[in-house]
Amino acid sequence: MRYLTVLVRPSDAGAFHPLGAELTAEPSVRREAIHHVDLLADGSVLLLAEGSGDRERYEEIMRGSPHVLEYLVTGEDRWTAMSRLEPTDASRRALELGRESDVAIETPIRFEADGSLRITYLGSDERFGELVREVADGDDVSFEVVGTGEYEPGRGTLMGLLTGRQREVLEAAVDVGYYSTPREATHADVAAAVGIAPTTAGEHLRKAEERVFGALAR
Repeated sequence: MRYLTVLVRPSDAGAFHPLGAELTAEPSVRREAIHHVDLLADGSVLLLAEGSGDRERYEEIMRGSPHVLEYLVTGEDRWTAMSRLEPTDASRRALELGRESDVAIETPIRFEADGSLRITYLGSDERFGELVREVADGDDVSFEVVGTGEYEPGRGTLMGLLTGRQREVLEAAVDVGYYSTPREATHADVAAAVGIAPTTAGEHLRKAEERVFGALAR
């Protein structure tokens, strides 16, 4: 089985849903991940999401949104919310495409800082190609491919946050002793192991460290 990890963004650089735009714009609330999403028979969307920050402000936004039919929140600084929403045409189309494309989605789906979604699809390259072509035919969202390859069940969640290239460089850094104590290698050694420039190796490591340590700290 193959995997395809993409960053999915609204084409207008806004949000997939007005509620999402409001939550993204609220500095006291951080959307972390989507653990389940489904288009129900009545046309509404069932969403199980994870967030952190000011729960009271989050609930205030949910209560005031005309798009929220019902919701339930549990937890404090880091919380889980089950909600039922009225979808937009774009969000409904995205969910319908997921059903029709014959691919599976690995959860959780992660939110990026800019409001885009990091989604990993599971299936075949042929199915991935069909899915991307379907998306290209519309003007609602755009895809940025950040990783693809053979799917490895059980790969750690933290490693799943990285692109394929970031994982390759990070694994090479561990192998050559870059993270040993005392340090046994430099960026140049990591770069030589992967076949890239030292500055590029350093940039990949910085981005990988930011993602991994950021996830651990949240």
